[in-house]
Amino acid sequence: MEYKIVTIKERPDLCEEAAQWFHSKWEVPADAYLESMKASLLEDEPVPGWYLCLCGDTIIGGAGIIENDFHNRTDLTPNLCALYVEEAHRCRGVARNLLSYICEDMKNQGVGTLYLVTEHTSFYERYGWIFLCMVTGEDGGSMRMYVHPGK
Repeated sequence: MEYKIVTIKERPDLCEEAAQWFHSKWEVPADAYLESMKASLLEDEPVPGWYLCLCGDTIIGGAGIIENDFHNRTDLTPNLCALYVEEAHRCRGVARNLLSYICEDMKNQGVGTLYLVTEHTSFYERYGWIFLCMVTGEDGGSMRMYVHPGK
């Protein structure tokens, strides 16, 4: 299957659909995604940034770059967030290509180091992310913080 990765800046027409798509995956209000996506269109800054993987006109994957992904370490920024790939498209390199594309795009915009929080214990290591420390989420629970040092 052919797919391509685009940014919301390249495809602002997808803001509403993308906000609903991310909301359906992560249960964060669609308005919060939409607000962040619209902010990414207004500013000539790399953060926030939103990325979609399209198969034809269908969103099959995506992720964002935001300042903080609901944790107490506000010094560890920016954060990759909301990475998701539709189940039918998993194990086909979509997540790897999204992560690689995002890291390269951010590096090209002057942001070399990225962070993310996750409950996964081995997924991101496959793609060059390194466990950094435990952080406390807004709910008081512990989450794993990873770093991707730009090279």
